[in-house]
Amino acid sequence: MTTHAPQAAQSVTLPATLGEAVAALSAMPAAVPVAGGTDLMAAVNKGQLRPAGLVGLGRINEIRGWQYQDGHALLGAGLTHARMGRPDFAALIPALAAAARAAGPPQIRNAGTLGGNIVTAAPTGDSLPVLAALEADLVVAGPGGTREVPVTHLLAGRELLGPAELIGFVRVPLLHAPQVFLKATGRTGPGRATASVAVVLDPARRGVRCAVGAIAPMPLRPLEAERWIASLIDWDGDRGLAPEALTAFGEYVAAACIPDPPGEEPLPPAVLHLRRTVAALARRALGRALS
Repeated sequence: MTTHAPQAAQSVTLPATLGEAVAALSAMPAAVPVAGGTDLMAAVNKGQLRPAGLVGLGRINEIRGWQYQDGHALLGAGLTHARMGRPDFAALIPALAAAARAAGPPQIRNAGTLGGNIVTAAPTGDSLPVLAALEADLVVAGPGGTREVPVTHLLAGRELLGPAELIGFVRVPLLHAPQVFLKATGRTGPGRATASVAVVLDPARRGVRCAVGAIAPMPLRPLEAERWIASLIDWDGDRGLAPEALTAFGEYVAAACIPDPPGEEPLPPAVLHLRRTVAALARRALGRALS
């Protein structure tokens, strides 16, 4: 598990069900749950974390797939990025599949999980802006049973996982409408995002949902920009928009997420470049969704 023997966990438990995992964490509060381990084991190997024990979630089959439930997809927290990137999943939730395919090199996508991406809550987590735009909910399992939490509440720290609680499932509404995820990285090929944008159309509500990731501790929703652009779309027609409107939307989103500093002071060049990147991603994402 690690090349640093002094940092190794004292015990490893491998439950077969979500209930057994909750019981194991209740019995050993100092233990840490681990699924893919792409972030946790990196921290262990760097000496940043020394767990007293590990509760492995890899054998819990109930959280490794998905099912349909009342117009929603109930996604297991143990779904790997590689599994979410496959065509059958992409037909279900296209933007989340695109984010999964962009999550990193094959070894990361094969190990990393949806639940781990959420719990780690790294600003660069590719699935996070998509889940925010989809307004997904988390089904949390704990000693007192299950409860549902909006994913944005957990990411913002408004609600935290309690002792022995685990994310069991992610409930995502099936909109049956275009969705797009785009990201910019600092180098060629898979890498950590410097900025990312998810755009989701909601024709039933005549709405546009947009979330921007990687530029703040949690995904940002430019709600005023969403409402403005939704009012310009001909939802009963071809849903096309003029290039000028797409450009204005991108700039609106970027300015909302990276506002001008107070007074006459200009934005630093690096921040101005980041704002232009966000504007370009938002413009392209909306254009692709509408086309």
